Amino acid sequence: MDLFDLSGHKAIVTGGTRGLGHSMAEGLMEAGAEAVIFGSSPRVLTVAQDFCARGFLCHGVQADLRDRGQIRPAFEKALALLGGDLQILVNCAGIIRRSPCSECSAKDWEDVLGVNLTAPFVLSQLASGIMIQNGYGKIVMLSSMIGFFGGKGIPSYAASKGGVNQITKAMANDWADKGLNINAIAPGYMLTEINATHIAEGSPRFEQFLARIPQKRWGTVEDVKGACIFLSSHASDYLNGAIIPVDGGYLIG
Repeated sequence: MDLFDLSGHKAIVTGGTRGLGHSMAEGLMEAGAEAVIFGSSPRVLTVAQDFCARGFLCHGVQADLRDRGQIRPAFEKALALLGGDLQILVNCAGIIRRSPCSECSAKDWEDVLGVNLTAPFVLSQLASGIMIQNGYGKIVMLSSMIGFFGGKGIPSYAASKGGVNQITKAMANDWADKGLNINAIAPGYMLTEINATHIAEGSPRFEQFLARIPQKRWGTVEDVKGACIFLSSHASDYLNGAIIPVDGGYLIG
């Protein structure tokens, strides 16, 4: 079990105030890590305080990752809160804008690509400076089933997640020999806010997706914890550039 022990490790988790990001931050802290969570609203400070009240070491940093100018200052603040050390970066923050390809606005495209693809890459560049110097680091990217196929009515989201898959591999190629492990989790259909339109009562899509999942249930936020801890720990020291589906078997259904 020492392979999964994160005691003494320092982590940054974007999108840590809710959904998958909140669960993954919780999992890392349960495994012993100290964490900084990023959130786009002041609520991030309350969420961090709630984690601390449960006995975890947690800090909150507010940043709008659509604004590239906020990324470096947020990272530097997080690094200072962690005492200048960093072993784990989990790039989980994500947004979605729904529209047919012909109606996707420039703002929606730029916002989604900014949060889902540009911010993770910039943060990974910043984190790599610390990790390469130390000869060790774990970067966990968040992809999606949509990273493997195009989806429908979500062109910017599809582009962003396809991009996540490719930069995960590119960063692994560049940094693997420097002691870094860069991998991605590709969640399937999860009972989270981002899928609210499909989860809504009476939605035909809910049952359509469910019928294709061999495990016969939608995923929950708890289902990503194990994969995140694995990819953030010594248990994954010889895994690099992998995109791991956490989907109940959706891709093989």
